[in-house]
Amino acid sequence: MATITTSTVNDYSHLDPELKRLTQLWSENASIDKALYQKYDVKRGLRDANGRGVLASLTRISEVKGYTVDDNDTIPCEGVLYYRGYDVREIVKGVLSEKRFGFEETVYLLLFGKLPTRGQLDEFREMLNEYRHLPKNFVRDVVMKVPTSDMMNTLARSILTLYCYDDRANDTSPENVLRQCLQLTVNTPQLAIYSYLAYRSARGDGLYLHRPQPELSMAENILYLLREDKSFTELEARALDAALILHADHGSNNSTFTNHVVSSSGTDTYSVIAASLCALKGPRHGGANIKVVQMMDDLKASVDDPTNESQVREYLQNVLDKKALDGKGLIYGMGHAVYSLSDPRAEVLRTFVQSISKEKGLTEEMDIYQTVEKVATEMISQHSGRPTAVNVDFYSGFLYKMLGLPYELYTPLFAIARMAGWSAHRMEGLVESSKIIRPACKCIEKRRPYVPMNER
Repeated sequence: MATITTSTVNDYSHLDPELKRLTQLWSENASIDKALYQKYDVKRGLRDANGRGVLASLTRISEVKGYTVDDNDTIPCEGVLYYRGYDVREIVKGVLSEKRFGFEETVYLLLFGKLPTRGQLDEFREMLNEYRHLPKNFVRDVVMKVPTSDMMNTLARSILTLYCYDDRANDTSPENVLRQCLQLTVNTPQLAIYSYLAYRSARGDGLYLHRPQPELSMAENILYLLREDKSFTELEARALDAALILHADHGSNNSTFTNHVVSSSGTDTYSVIAASLCALKGPRHGGANIKVVQMMDDLKASVDDPTNESQVREYLQNVLDKKALDGKGLIYGMGHAVYSLSDPRAEVLRTFVQSISKEKGLTEEMDIYQTVEKVATEMISQHSGRPTAVNVDFYSGFLYKMLGLPYELYTPLFAIARMAGWSAHRMEGLVESSKIIRPACKCIEKRRPYVPMNER
């Protein structure tokens, strides 16, 4: 078993010169005058001139609040994330106070619009356990074949392949789509983790595959499946459970909008979820927590004392000046398209990160993160003239690192959690999208008469 390399695929290097020439031809006819966007009032990225999203649909699932609008003036406020009208911070606080795991409850809430009773939750968990089975030989025939380092591509491939194992794959009745969504939600952790373990095995590491345990929560099963000795602490599992809850949905983001767009075409659930996965895979959407961890590693390698504010400030200024890190001028984990004064998800995760850093003897590492948070938010706020706070990615990557999760699973873990929201939006899309989503696009190319071949 081995991952695909350039030596195992066709060699097209002899076409590189022609490919370069054609690319140059494309670039000569690809640019659009930026002034035309203003002339025609184009909402680039479906945002208005102030950066606010263009209202394109209605939902009952979740709401992201980071500012208020008064007489068309945007006024920053403390960030709040609501699931079905409930403050997500209260959801996490509630499950913690009762010493239980809350992701399955969150799935129920997002799908059905209300908090379950104890009996309803127990029945729902039993139903999820019944669905927590991949088709016979699916792991051997699909997951273990052609392993790669990109688990998001592998996940998308696996989910599209599950279509072939479903006798009712094209049935878009609510009952059948709900069944598909529940199966995908509960089986995505296995698909992601088994894909990673297959990739490790292809690199020469040992292979082990554990079966999920029905008595364990989603968070517990993730740690159980991933670790060779199957062990984990209660704090680790509760922190991961909180992260799953916080990432379960987030309004009309890129992958969720993709979900609605593809659903509106009337296609099957597997295609909808695979499309959402491919949107999340993009580094502008789902990969920022990896960038944060890489940035912190680069910081520690570049300065003598990473807890020294002046040294941290100098390093971050070099990052902004494109003289350090990846040369893109971005301090990762800072700011958000909607949140201004605070990201509620980051506020919750910070408390777990502090606790786990103490449990694992990594308080010095935590000090570095807090120093960067303090200095970076000050610098960016001063530069932009707007309040800036850390977003959830700033601490989620550190949490996953302390949990021993490999980089390859950071974004898939995001997808595992977001399956809850995608499922809820997929269900909502069955009734919300009475028409196919088709935005307008103005063509600015001038009219030209056709030229016969011998006259060109």
